[in-house]
Amino acid sequence: MKLECRAQKMWRIGLAAILVFSAAMARAELLIRVTEGRVDAVPIAVVPFEGAQNAPEDVSQIVQADLHRSGQFKPLPAEDMLSRPRNESEVIYRDFRVLGVEYIITGSMKAQETGGYEVSYALFDVNRQVKLMSETYRPPVSQLRDVAHAISDRIYEQLTGIPGAFSNKILYVTHNRNDKNPYQLQYADADGHRVTTILRSKEPIMSPTWSPDGRKVAYVSFEDDGLPGIYTHDLATTNREKVSSFRGINGAPDWSPDGQKLALTLSRDGNPEIYMLDITTKQLTRLTQHYGIDTEPRWLPDGEHLVFTSSRSGGPQIYKLNINDKSVRRVSFQGAYNARPDVTPDGRYLVYVHRRNGNFNVGVQDLQRGTFNIVTRTDMDESPSVAPNGSMVIYGTQDRGTGVLEAVSIDGRVKVKLPSKEGEVREPAWSPFL
Repeated sequence: MKLECRAQKMWRIGLAAILVFSAAMARAELLIRVTEGRVDAVPIAVVPFEGAQNAPEDVSQIVQADLHRSGQFKPLPAEDMLSRPRNESEVIYRDFRVLGVEYIITGSMKAQETGGYEVSYALFDVNRQVKLMSETYRPPVSQLRDVAHAISDRIYEQLTGIPGAFSNKILYVTHNRNDKNPYQLQYADADGHRVTTILRSKEPIMSPTWSPDGRKVAYVSFEDDGLPGIYTHDLATTNREKVSSFRGINGAPDWSPDGQKLALTLSRDGNPEIYMLDITTKQLTRLTQHYGIDTEPRWLPDGEHLVFTSSRSGGPQIYKLNINDKSVRRVSFQGAYNARPDVTPDGRYLVYVHRRNGNFNVGVQDLQRGTFNIVTRTDMDESPSVAPNGSMVIYGTQDRGTGVLEAVSIDGRVKVKLPSKEGEVREPAWSPFL
C-alpha cells in the first residue's frame, strides 16, 4: 500500500506538471513540413491548373501540398514536367511515364460573371492510360480553398480507398505572453491556413474537443476566479454555456458519438472519477468509483464504452469501461506509464502516451491483434488526437525547447511537423468529418 500511495503521489505531481507545461504556450498560423514520408510514396503530377495564375487562390498548388503532406504521394515539381496538359486531349502519357509518374491531375480555373469561379479537374492513370474521374465545382471566391481540399479528399480516396481528411480542421490552444489575454483557443484548416480564434482569456484554456457534428467544441477554462469549469461553445453563434463547475476538478471533457453526452473528470466527491453528463437534461451519472485517480475519458465509437487513464494499478494505465454495467478492465500492459488515450474511428487502434527510457512517446496498440508500437521519436509528446479517417495522429511535443504540433501516420511511416510562425501551441484535437 505504501508503494501504491507513493506512485499515486508521483503521478499527481506529474499531472500537475503537465497542466502547467501545457498552459505555458501564441497565436500564429501553422506551418506544415513533411519530415518523413513513405519510401514507396506514389509519384504523382499535379499539373498547374489553367487560369490559376490569375486567381486569388491556386487550387492546383493547394491540392499538390495536401497530397504531399499526407506522405502517401510524391508530387513531381512543375519545372520537371515534359509537358503541361490542360485537359484530357493534351495528355501525353509517355511524357509522364518516362519520369516514373503513376497519376496525373489536370484542371482549370475560370472566373464567372457572378464573381465566383468554375473549377474543373481530372485524374488520369498513366500506366492504364485512362481517366479515373473528373468533376466541376462553382464556388464563390471565399470557398476556393474549401474546393481545393475537397478535390484532395476525392483523389486521396480514389487512390487509397480511405476517405481524405484535408477538409477537416485542427483545434488547439496557444499562449502569447505579450497579450493582455494571453490564452487563445483557435482552429485552422488541416494545412494550417485560415486561423480562427474562438476564445481569448487571461486564464488557461485546456482539453479542447469537438462535438461529433463539428458544430460545437467543449473545453476547460479557468476564467472564473482561476477555478476550472467546463464550457460548450457553438462555433456558428458563438454562444457559450458553462456545463460543469463543481468543487474541485472539472476536466477532460469528451463528446459521446451521438453528441448528447459529455464524459468528464470530476472530484466533486473528493477523488477524481469519471462521470457522464447529459447535455440536455443536465443529469450527471457517476461511472467509476475507486480510490485511484480516474481521468481522461474517451468514448469508443459504439457509444457504450469508454477508455480512460487510471492509477488503480499503482501508476497510470489505460482501462476500458462499460457505461451500462460499469465494469472496468485494464487494456494497456506495456511499461509503467500509459496515459491520454484516443481511439481510431473504427475502434481498432488505441493511441496513447507511453513512457519509455524516461521519454514520453506516442504508442499505438492494435486491440484486435494485441500488438503495440511506438510511432514517435521525440521525447515529450502529449495529447494525441486521431484524424477522422484513422490514418494520422496529431500531438503536441517539443522542438528545441518550443512547443509545436506534429503528426504521424498510424503505422509510424509518415511524419509531419506543424510549428507555428511564432510562439507555442499545444493540446491539438482533430475535427470530425465536416
